[in-house]
Amino acid sequence: MNQKALAVILSGLLAFCTPLLAKDESGRRIGIYPANPAYWQYKGEPVLLVGGSKDDSLFQIPDIAEQLDLLASVGGNYVRNTMSSRRDHDFEVQAFFQLGGGPYDLDRWNERYWQRFARFLKLTHERDIIVQIEIWATFDYYRNHWDGHPLNPKNNINYTPKESGLPVKVNSHPTRTENNFFRSIPAVNNQAVVLKYQQRFVDKILSYSLTYGHVLYCMDNETSVTSEWGKYWSHYIQDKAKQADASVCTTEMWDAWDLSHRMHNATFDHPETYDFVDISQNNHQKGQAHWDNAQKQRARIASHKRPLNCVKIYGADRGRFGNDRDAMERFWRNVFGGLASSRFHRPDSGLGLNEKAQASLRSMKLLTQEIHVFASEPHNDLLAERQNNEAYCLAQPGQTYAVFFPHGGAVSLKTNFSSRPKTIRWLNILTHQWQGSQSTTGDVVALTAPSKEYWVALVK
Repeated sequence: MNQKALAVILSGLLAFCTPLLAKDESGRRIGIYPANPAYWQYKGEPVLLVGGSKDDSLFQIPDIAEQLDLLASVGGNYVRNTMSSRRDHDFEVQAFFQLGGGPYDLDRWNERYWQRFARFLKLTHERDIIVQIEIWATFDYYRNHWDGHPLNPKNNINYTPKESGLPVKVNSHPTRTENNFFRSIPAVNNQAVVLKYQQRFVDKILSYSLTYGHVLYCMDNETSVTSEWGKYWSHYIQDKAKQADASVCTTEMWDAWDLSHRMHNATFDHPETYDFVDISQNNHQKGQAHWDNAQKQRARIASHKRPLNCVKIYGADRGRFGNDRDAMERFWRNVFGGLASSRFHRPDSGLGLNEKAQASLRSMKLLTQEIHVFASEPHNDLLAERQNNEAYCLAQPGQTYAVFFPHGGAVSLKTNFSSRPKTIRWLNILTHQWQGSQSTTGDVVALTAPSKEYWVALVK
């Protein structure tokens, strides 16, 4: 049998097997937890998603296995993966085939790109690490990144600027939305020649990802374009999944830092389009405002609960969006605020997977072994003598209470089992160690953090 005939047979087998692989994952795929739709369920069990990593286009990094092993070893189970390629990262490759050193042919693939993606999905699946994919890496289509992108009409043999309606130069910030790349869909500019290759790219992603059950789908990164764009791709992916007898969950990530901005209405108010809501941009907020803004949105969707994800937590001493302390506080406030996921952003803007991030992940694992997060709710109403940003309570009233202290402090916790003995244990987050235990009685428990470090008090 010649190689061409063998390739045809193998291609046919892959097309036949892909839906069967997806079907085998049925019931074990990432989905909304029925007992509490604010959280995720994976392999039939509720799961809190926490993580961090040193890069966003994680599938492209050379030491991907080592990075995933480190994450799993410290209790992490959640990563972000942008389907991106940028020339400023010399290890990254493009998805499309380049003719010598010249233009790209959008009808042919660069197999190195897709082999990396396939390996990444396999490695994360083996480690039970949930992947949140971002289909369109917004900044790839602006400024210097767009200048070298295969889908830029000056860089491929498949369409011209006139045929595509796409600019060859876009020197503005993505918030200006000056690239018609994001207006190709039928409901907007109907640029069929461009949409053909956009669909081809998404189809190729799905040909790998739909065979796995540990993938969440986000349409964009920090987008400001029309809501029709994300809606189109969300339904497109959902329809492709149904054809493969698979179930998927989708969202959109808007650029606005204020969650009450009208941009966010498209995700908060349209569960028929988006299964969950990514509120990563709230992690630009600090202190009490960070908590209050997230809780306002939890109340907004209380009648139709869905997971609220934070795939990016900003903050690093050398970064632009707060310092290390902001990042640590944001991570813990998210979890204590009833959010479904919390992940440290890459090192230039976040903690990545540095020692502080690792300590938080280790400590979160210790805490969630002691408290039933999925049956608990934020309960700052149970804290008396509390100052702004002093302490945060997550509780299953009558059973367990956890109180997070970002920077020391003292509060009184109101419980409702006054006649029963209670134990108090303190978790030092940075050392990820429990500090003994003490017993007490009475309905009100006085809690004073042992120091100005990050602490969690556990009352059972």
